[in-house]
Amino acid sequence: MADITKTRSLRSPKIAVLPVFAIVTALGLAGCTTSNTTDAVIRIDKAQGSQENIASLTSVINANPKDPEGYNVRGSAYGRGGDFRQALNDFNTALQINPRFYQAYANRALVYRNMGQQQQAIQDYSTALQINPNYDVALIGRGNVYRTAGQDDAAFNDFNKAIQNGTTDGRAYHNRGLLYQKRNQQDKAIDDFSKAISLSPNAPEPYNGRGISYIALNDDDNAFADFNHAIELNGNVAESWANQALVYERRGEKDKAARSYRHAIGLDPKYQPAKDGLARVGASTTG
Repeated sequence: MADITKTRSLRSPKIAVLPVFAIVTALGLAGCTTSNTTDAVIRIDKAQGSQENIASLTSVINANPKDPEGYNVRGSAYGRGGDFRQALNDFNTALQINPRFYQAYANRALVYRNMGQQQQAIQDYSTALQINPNYDVALIGRGNVYRTAGQDDAAFNDFNKAIQNGTTDGRAYHNRGLLYQKRNQQDKAIDDFSKAISLSPNAPEPYNGRGISYIALNDDDNAFADFNHAIELNGNVAESWANQALVYERRGEKDKAARSYRHAIGLDPKYQPAKDGLARVGASTTG
């Protein structure tokens, strides 16, 4: 089955991945958490939506127009190409042909999420789960809609069920780790981020998450190692550079902190944690 939700790792394109760390003093943190939005983001790949690729998929549909899988595959291509309206049309057609096509419900839910239509997304994820209660993609997807809406208990239940069912999708552990982190259960958060890393070793997000929990435990050395590794994996994530800068700041290395904060702002000029960090170390955005 083609599944747009399975084409993404924890990594995302240039979308702000905001850590919500509360700086109490220039050198201290309290209620330290990170919040990740990557799961709600389709990694845009224009090649997927290219005329050539769509034409090829259309020829498959034309050869067997009653097969819902063809529409699901093309809908996934449209979605990854950023054409959400066409993606919805294809998923709608697939579901008209087969109303129990739970993967298409989950794919359509992801498109709804990217369009800001969260209630429709929840409804589609829930329908997918009515058909297949153990479908981890829908559990993780719905859990993230709940989490971003502040419905932490409902989100935790979805992530927890996916994990209890034996999911190999690192996002379930990563997102449950975010909730443990928010609850200040840092040891449990670190365990979950570590499991996410073992399942998705090339994704920077769980390294950033685990590093923030290490910071909350005043384990700056392990935090610094995680933030640096996140940068090695993907040097274009503003969060990673701002987190690295935070360790420099806590060590009193203000010049190095300022350079890393500026680098984060260069990647994302609207990234507020980096702006706040620069202000704390008494530096300007240029230097």
